[in-house]
Amino acid sequence: MSKKKLFGLLGLTLILTMIFTACGGAAGVEQAVEEAQQQVEEVAPTVEAAVETVEEAMEEAAEEPAEEPAEEPAEEPAEEPMAEPDYDTSIYGNIDELDLNGVEVTFWHRYEDDSSRGGAINQIIDEFNATNPYGITVIGSHEGGYGDIYDKMIAGLTTGEVPDLVIAYQNQAAAYEVADGLVSYDPYINHPEYGLTEEERADFFQAFLEADKLPQFEGEAFGFPPARSMEVLFYNADWLQELSDSGAISFEGPPETPEQWAEALCAAVDQPFSKNETDFSAGMELDTDASQFAAEVFARGGDIYDYEAGEFIYNSPEAIDAMTFLQGLAAEGCILPVAEKYGDQTDFANGKILFFVGSSSGLPFVKSGVEGGEVGGFNWSVAAIPHTTPDPVQNIYGASISIPKTTPEEQLAAWLFMKHWTSPEMQKLWAEASNYFPARHSVAEGMSDYFAENEAYKTAFDLLQYGKTEAPVAGYDNVRDAVEEAFIDIVFNGADIQSTLDALTEQANEIQAESAP
Repeated sequence: MSKKKLFGLLGLTLILTMIFTACGGAAGVEQAVEEAQQQVEEVAPTVEAAVETVEEAMEEAAEEPAEEPAEEPAEEPAEEPMAEPDYDTSIYGNIDELDLNGVEVTFWHRYEDDSSRGGAINQIIDEFNATNPYGITVIGSHEGGYGDIYDKMIAGLTTGEVPDLVIAYQNQAAAYEVADGLVSYDPYINHPEYGLTEEERADFFQAFLEADKLPQFEGEAFGFPPARSMEVLFYNADWLQELSDSGAISFEGPPETPEQWAEALCAAVDQPFSKNETDFSAGMELDTDASQFAAEVFARGGDIYDYEAGEFIYNSPEAIDAMTFLQGLAAEGCILPVAEKYGDQTDFANGKILFFVGSSSGLPFVKSGVEGGEVGGFNWSVAAIPHTTPDPVQNIYGASISIPKTTPEEQLAAWLFMKHWTSPEMQKLWAEASNYFPARHSVAEGMSDYFAENEAYKTAFDLLQYGKTEAPVAGYDNVRDAVEEAFIDIVFNGADIQSTLDALTEQANEIQAESAP
């Protein structure tokens, strides 16, 4: 009998004794108790032996060290699914997984090898080829001027023979994208490994970056800026001082408003420069191109394009005011048309005209022209376009670099070269060799010597903060031709301003509609 049963039997014996006692059955109880005691005595030795065995086993178990429970293998955390790229992988591939070793990038540009710009771009390319860790090789190719390259690209988009990088104005890039020929820079700029940090993006002149965001293509960037130029007012400082000293004008220094400008333009006709020994003297020779038109409108707080409506507005109040101003000056003989290409620069260098408006990229040519000119040189500089706005508003322009649609590897490699070209070190090299403005603020920190040697460049550089750009839309090349025709008719042929600008606006929007995606 087990110990458990023994204890149970003893308990039962006690209970029965109590019950029978309560019921008065004494004799039966005594007999039952005797029988129960007898059974207990019979099994007691067996129970005691079993209890001793159990107690010994428990003591031995207590003395032995407890066995460590077997550790179950830790469950591996489930891997989170990779986020899908937020760009079109059929165009860009998976940027994280592209192998760039051995990739070649062909770059169509307009810089001749024997020019300072050609030498600089070759140096930038060589530096990239020697130092990039990816195994990429860039091959630069001079393909002529902007028009030549544009024609080759249009043909190449049909045949499929396109480069991996191409120099292009924003409106040209828009034309290429109408044919679905480019890739947006946005996935590359935003990429966590290959892209630009927030700090790097902030270092770029934002007006430069904004110019490449095409309104016809949801504001995506289809170009990236290595440099820019600006429309500026060139002036003969010595001649202006002579006019001020004689009382012919009521101000000193370059004119800041259209009224001051008109005053000086007409005074120059009556009081030639003291070093000019010819009979010819004028305030300015006006180049009637589309950028000059836009610059005059910008300086009055207007625009040539309504970005919300997506249409040209050449008949705006600001445009009418600008054309009225210039038409009046031409009627008085204070401004003249440019007789031949760069004729305004030549006459300025020879002391025959007081002002001309042109690109800041021409600064080196003006400098050499003045130094070697007929009058033996004079002090000159540049200024903002005279304006009616509280601050200047400057027309900033220049070609960017676009990435044609090729292969994911070549496209990424092309971006990495652009990232190299727009690094501060390469930007300093490029700016000083090309006389273009660098795309990044921080580059100025290393250009103090260049600024000291080229004061007019520094003056123009300080105007970059006031930048505005012309319309980056498909068809603008043809629109520019129409603008020049209307500009000449208004200023020098006396055409009615309102009706001519109304017709120009209608024509420009028709051209855009024909060219739009």
